[in-house]
Amino acid sequence: MAKIGEKSVEIQLGCGLVAAIFQRGNCKPIKQPVSQISKKKLSKPQPKQTSITLRNSISQDRKHVRRSMSDDTRSCSKINQSSNASSRKKMSQVVNLVPNTHNLRRQSTSDLSANGTLNRASSTGNIMLLGQSGNLKQQKRIQHVSTDKKFILQKGRVLMGNIVNKLDPDVLKSMGNEHYKNGRFEQAIALYNQAIAINPKNACYYSNKSAALLSLNRLIEAVIECREAIQLDPFYYNAQYRLARLYLRLGEAEKALEHYEKSGPKVDRRDISEAQNLKRMIHSCIEAHSVKDYVTLLHMSENALSSGADSAPQIFAMRAEALMKLHRHEEAYTIIQKGPDFKTCLSTRIIGSAKTAYFLMIKAQVYTLVGRFDDGISTAQEAAKLDISNEIIAILRRIKGVASARVKGNELFKESKYIEACCMYTEGLEQDPYNSVLLFNRATCRIKLGQFEKGLEDCNAALVLRPSYTKARVRRADCYVKLERWEAAIQEFEMMLQEKQGDEEVIKRALIDAKIQLKREREEDQKQRELSNDSNLVLVISN
Repeated sequence: MAKIGEKSVEIQLGCGLVAAIFQRGNCKPIKQPVSQISKKKLSKPQPKQTSITLRNSISQDRKHVRRSMSDDTRSCSKINQSSNASSRKKMSQVVNLVPNTHNLRRQSTSDLSANGTLNRASSTGNIMLLGQSGNLKQQKRIQHVSTDKKFILQKGRVLMGNIVNKLDPDVLKSMGNEHYKNGRFEQAIALYNQAIAINPKNACYYSNKSAALLSLNRLIEAVIECREAIQLDPFYYNAQYRLARLYLRLGEAEKALEHYEKSGPKVDRRDISEAQNLKRMIHSCIEAHSVKDYVTLLHMSENALSSGADSAPQIFAMRAEALMKLHRHEEAYTIIQKGPDFKTCLSTRIIGSAKTAYFLMIKAQVYTLVGRFDDGISTAQEAAKLDISNEIIAILRRIKGVASARVKGNELFKESKYIEACCMYTEGLEQDPYNSVLLFNRATCRIKLGQFEKGLEDCNAALVLRPSYTKARVRRADCYVKLERWEAAIQEFEMMLQEKQGDEEVIKRALIDAKIQLKREREEDQKQRELSNDSNLVLVISN
C-alpha cells in the first residue's frame, strides 16, 4: 500500500476528476475471473454444470484481456479505493477553480478532447479504462481495450494535465515565470497568453508578458502590454516603472518622467535625472535641426543615443540626416541599419504618425543614396501615407525620378549606347548630385568612351561619399592603369587586397602587371637620363 500511495499525482487526478465530473462513484475494478475447472472435469459430460461451463468459456475469453491490462489501469482503481479521501481533497482544489463544473457533470457520456472541447464518448473505451462500464457490450469492450489501452492511458494523462492548466491561470503564470528565468522567452509569452485568455482582468499577466517581450527587444509590443496592465491597475508600480524605462529607450523623455512619478518606491533620483537629461538633449537636437546645424545635430544625437535612447526612431533619423547632409553616406546607411525596425502600425500607435513618417522619410533617402532604389520608393510611399506634407511628396517624386534615370541608363548601356546612357545618368544626377551609384555608372560609360580623366573624377566623387564602395575603387584602379599612373594603381590594388575587396586573384595579377610596368617605366627613364647625360658630355668636350 505504501507504493500505491506514492503513485504519481497524474493517476490520482485522473480517476478523481472523472469521478467528480461524471458522479459515477468510485472506480471499481473488474471482477476477478472464476478459477479454471480442471481439464479432467471438463472432459467428462456434466449436464448439471452447464451454467458453470458457460461461465468458464466467457472467463477464458476475458482472460487474456485482463492479464494484458497495464499495471497503471489496475493501480488507478486500487488507489481510488484505498485513498478516496485524499483524492477527493486534491480534486476539490481543481474542481473549485471552475464555476461551471456542475455543467460538466451533466455531460455524463462526454470526454474532454486534446484541444479542451467536449466530445461524445466513442467506442475506444476511454471511460471503461477508468472503471466505468457504461452501456457498451462486453465483446466490444474486450476488443477495444486490448488494442487501444496504452494510447488511451497516455491520452488520459495529457488531458488531465490540460484540464489543470486551463482551470488555473496562476499555474500557467508560474510556468511562464520558470521559462522566463531560464531564458525561454517565447515559451513564457505563450503561457502568459494562455493565462490572459482565461483571466483577462489580471494586470500581473500583462506585466510579465511585457518583461518577456522586452527581453526579446520587442519594445513597442512591451509598451502595449504595460499599458494594458496599468489600465487594469493604475497603482501597479512595477508596470509603471517598466513603462517609464521603455519610453526612455524610445526617446519619449516626457512620457518617461510622467510614469516615473507614478512608480512609487520603484523610482529613484538617478532615474529622474537621466530622463531630464535626455529631455534636454532631445530639445537641443530639435533646435540644431531647425537651423540646419548638422555638425551640432550629429554631436547631440550621438549623446542622446548613448544616454539611454538606444531605440528612439527620431534620434536615429536625425543622426542619419546629419551624416547624409555632411555627405557621409556610408555612415548614414550604417546608422539606419542599426536603428529600430518597428512595424509602422505599432510605431504610429506608440510614438505618433509624425515621428514615424520622419524616420521613414530619412530611411528612404538613405536607401536611394546607396542604390536600394526599390526599397527607397516603397519606404517613401509608406511615409506619404502617414504624412502628405509637401516635403515628403517632393522627396518621393525625386526618388522616383532618380530611380527612373538609373533604369533607363542601364538599358542604354546594355545596348552599347554609351553616350545616351551617360546623358541619362547625368539627368539623374541633376536631381540627386551626390548619388554614388549614378556617379559610378557614369564613370563606367566615360571609361568606355575613352574619357579616362572624367571617369576618374566620377570614381573619386563616389568614393568620397562611400569609401568602401568596392566597384568604384576597382574602376578607379582601371582608370589609373589606362592613364599609366602605375604608382597610384599599385597603391589602389594593395589597398583592395588589404581590405579584401574584389576578386583577390584578379587583383593580384593586376598588381603584378602594374609593378612590371612601373619597373619598365623606371628603367626607360633611367636610360633616358643616361643618354641625356652622355649627350651633354659630348657637347662639353666638343666645345
